Amino acid sequence: MPFFRSHVLISVDPECLKRGAHDVMDALQDELVQQGLNEEVQILETSRIGDPIQFGPDLMVYPEGVHYANLSVDDIPFLVEEHFLKGRVVNKFIAQESIIADEELGMPKAKEIRIVLRNCGKIDPNNIEEYIAEDGYMALGRVLTELNPEDVINEVLSSGLRGRGGAGFPTGKKWSFARASASTPKYVICNADEGDPGAFMNRRVLESDPHAVVEGMIIAAYAIGSSQGYIYCRAEYPLAVKTLNIAIQQAREFGFLGKNIMGTDFSFDLEVRMGAGAFVCGEETALMSSIEGNRGEPRPRPPFPAVRGLFMQPSNINNVETYAVVPQIMLRGPEWYASMGTEKSKGTKTFALAGDVKNTGLIEVPLGITLREIIFDVGGGIKDNKGFKAIQTGGPMGGMIPTKLLDLPIDYESLASAGSIMGSGGLIVMDDETCMVDIARFFMDFTQDESCGKCVPCRVGTRRILEILNRICEGNGRDGDIELLEKLCYEIKRDSLCGLGQGAPNPVETALKYFREEFEAHIYEKRCPAKVCRNLITYEVITDACTGCTVCARNCPVTAISGERRQPHLIDPDVCIRCGICMQVCNFNAIHII
Repeated sequence: MPFFRSHVLISVDPECLKRGAHDVMDALQDELVQQGLNEEVQILETSRIGDPIQFGPDLMVYPEGVHYANLSVDDIPFLVEEHFLKGRVVNKFIAQESIIADEELGMPKAKEIRIVLRNCGKIDPNNIEEYIAEDGYMALGRVLTELNPEDVINEVLSSGLRGRGGAGFPTGKKWSFARASASTPKYVICNADEGDPGAFMNRRVLESDPHAVVEGMIIAAYAIGSSQGYIYCRAEYPLAVKTLNIAIQQAREFGFLGKNIMGTDFSFDLEVRMGAGAFVCGEETALMSSIEGNRGEPRPRPPFPAVRGLFMQPSNINNVETYAVVPQIMLRGPEWYASMGTEKSKGTKTFALAGDVKNTGLIEVPLGITLREIIFDVGGGIKDNKGFKAIQTGGPMGGMIPTKLLDLPIDYESLASAGSIMGSGGLIVMDDETCMVDIARFFMDFTQDESCGKCVPCRVGTRRILEILNRICEGNGRDGDIELLEKLCYEIKRDSLCGLGQGAPNPVETALKYFREEFEAHIYEKRCPAKVCRNLITYEVITDACTGCTVCARNCPVTAISGERRQPHLIDPDVCIRCGICMQVCNFNAIHII
């Protein structure tokens, strides 16, 4: 396959075509031929570069990343001579850059650094040439022509990259274990089974930049000595599956997958396998069992996948984000990546920011950033100007972190010290009107329902915890419930087979640790401080504010409100079902919760 020292990406969207984009492209091609540069410079079409309405025919030159705009046919000879022959940027043609806002991601926010998300919204994911124009597959070319497998592993080790699937195990070390295994064949697996509620980091990358994942997997395969790979993606992501299959087919056509990749003796191919949506299949051994056609249940470890993984052969498994960043490390160098983050947690991390925060959505920030910075600088603060109460990191198995730890840096070690986890990257912000007992119950309900049932501690233990939390929220908490919850959390974490059971108690355990007084209020005082749990609240009319308009009484579904017109009304607590309709329809804020 030919190698080009420069790639030129020309915008051919409708507005640029009106302004003569094809004429500019033809003139550029002719001039390159005349100067003997046509075999050194590749020209590719794309749909958009910057703002075509403002700039007219424009082009991007890589690897320099120079954006020329408002070009005409007459400008091309001078441009070719200066830039492509003499290597000098032509300043008078440079566009006044504006940041391209992605429809979902929006413009990069303060303190964001986009590496994994760098191409999202910028390229057509179904066009491999646009990925190539963004330095795509250049890392693979360097790896196959300049490095041996040990060199690749050493560079990944030097970068400090840790697996972004949740556990944070050093990626290079995991690759070295798989390479050291003598048995063959070996497999490379991508965990794209993103099951955390509210998390869609993997989906976004797969749908917007699939070739980054494919390229990262090919490099991993070269490093460990694999010839076959699998991408395990949940069927609930049909667009991601479609985009991946297109990307794989295009990579084969361009010689990046299949036999003798880039003219070398290295061969590797990929296949997409779909999961049926079981949350437990995000656990690596359950995922591999599902690929094999078996029920998605975890296996005891050791042996670890690097020794006996898929089909009982040595396997390497990383998630979407991990593979997507590998090409950039191989292009820019491990020192560049290691310059971001903390001493033990390098690089950036994508997060799905959700909950009671003004700016929700995907973000990518350097590790080591504090929770306060994410919530208030990136997220814009709490919605409706309410107070902050807690944030859960790591998805449904992550811990609740309170206000006093707002300045906690987000890295693997700091989160673990607070009783939480990095997880795949879910961040759920909660305001001061959140009931922490109810939230703990919500997440335990999720994990208990998603338990595969294979091991008793997880299957039975999570059910017992959920029963106790339900009882507490219903106003039937008992003396000793808190101590029993703590004991169950400890035993489930200690004895469960896989990460689901080992992590399921985290929300409850941290809620007990940081918000114990709320549990005590529910159990001993029979009240919900946040006024959320229906059986522990009472609706009351503020007599001084009530005008006797009767709107509340007329809308009450159980006739619990009585009173004469133009006289203060009363709510019968024994009849009231605490539906809240009266408060919603009152125009005078005359009803409150006690």
